Order: sequence, then C-alpha cells, then structure tokens
Amino acid sequence: MGILNITPDSFSDGGNFFDPDKAITQAHHLIEDGAFVLDIGGESTRPGATPVPAEEELRRVLPIIEALAQEGKVVISIDSYKPQVVEAALKAGAHWVNDISGGRNPEMLAVCAHYGAPLILMHMQGEPLTMQASPHYEDVSQEVYDYLLGQADKALKAGVPSVMLDVGIGFGKRLEDNLKLLQNLDKLVAQGFPVLLGASRKRTIELIEGIKSPAGERDAGSIALHLYGLTKGVAMFRVHNVRAHHQALSVWRALEKPSHASDELKG
Repeated sequence: MGILNITPDSFSDGGNFFDPDKAITQAHHLIEDGAFVLDIGGESTRPGATPVPAEEELRRVLPIIEALAQEGKVVISIDSYKPQVVEAALKAGAHWVNDISGGRNPEMLAVCAHYGAPLILMHMQGEPLTMQASPHYEDVSQEVYDYLLGQADKALKAGVPSVMLDVGIGFGKRLEDNLKLLQNLDKLVAQGFPVLLGASRKRTIELIEGIKSPAGERDAGSIALHLYGLTKGVAMFRVHNVRAHHQALSVWRALEKPSHASDELKG
C-alpha cells in the first residue's frame, strides 16, 4: 500500500504532493514501483496534528481519486475517519476505506456497508492532537487486540463486507508499546483477519536507533520492521517508499523459495 498524502503538514512528505498535478505524478510513480493499493489522505494525523474540516479534506482528495479511478490502474483507499468524506470518496471511485479511528463512528460502518467497501480498522488511543501526551496501557497487546476484534465484529454485523486490522504503531503508544505489539503480531494474525502494518518512517525507528534522523532517512528501518512483520504473517504494508519495499520483498521471496526463483531466472 503506497501512501499518498495530499496535505501540507504530514510528518514525512507534507506539502510535497499538495499540488494536484504533483499528486497524480506521484501516484503514477507509486504504481510503477509496485503499489497494489494507494492510500489517499487529505488530513495529517501525525502526533499533534489539528483536525481539518471535511470540506477542505474533500477539496484536496476528490480530484485525485476521480482521476485515478478513471485510469483504473490501482485499488484506491480513502484514508479518513469522517463518514461524509468517505462516502464522497467512494462515490468518486475509491474502493477501500482506511479508518484510523477504528470504526468508532457507527455512521462509518453504515457507509461502508452501503457501498460494499472493505474497511481497515486501526487502533488509536486518544486523538491525533493529544495521543502522544501520556499513553498508558496495562497490557498493550491484549487491550489493542480486544479493541480491534470487538470493532471487527461490530463492522461485520453492520454489513461491512470485510475488514483488515492495524495495531496503529505510533498512535497513542510509547516505544515499548510499539515493540510489544510488533513482537506479538502473530497472535493477532491467528485470529483470522488480515493484518496491515504501517510503520513507515515513524519515530519508533529513530528511537530504536538512538540517533535523531529526519523522517525521509528512515526507510532502512521501515523495511526492517515490515520484513519482521512478514515473518509474523502480516498481509499488507503501508509505506512511503514503495520501490525499496518491493525490492526487499522480492529478494525475501527469492530466498524463501530458492527453487522457484531459480526457475524464474532460467526463464
């Protein structure tokens, strides 16, 4: 899943693709680099981010969704927690919904059910503006998994066709919380739902390394975290650098299935 932020303030690429022409060009690059899904968002949800009105969010994302939907080259995901934004995006041609609020709003479930849109449910403690102020858990894995499974059950009962789960790395979580969630991903996978991992360029990588770094210099750590997730059974990765991840996954698969890779090379 390639990330396409149509925002001026996202933590990694804020402002880079705010212009519609630049956004479309970037979308084409992500598709060429191997993205299966494009996750298009018009509101930054980085720690400390302030909310954006639905009207402004729609102004940012709808032209991009409409253009890409007409091309029909990629699955389009709308990254929003607002039901009105999601409904407009689905009408414009989006296929999936990525909800960082984990389906807290019953209207979101109703919209996804009505349009037959698969829903990604993410865990977040608190809201983006304050979520990193003082996150606290007694047992982070159990609490996050219980929440996600409960929300998945609500979504399916509401008529949502399918759900994918995301533990929400960095969303209201300390470093130790993020590490424990990563180490126990296989337990969530074992519950039968596909799991999405989105650790791309997050500050967790900087904290692990112990060296301050700009977000754009954290791709190596992103790949390491995502390949670790692959060993735990993760189904999809939400990433900024699609090309680097595609390369890493191709090498990984070749090493896991050497005979198959050898046959391909001979061909």
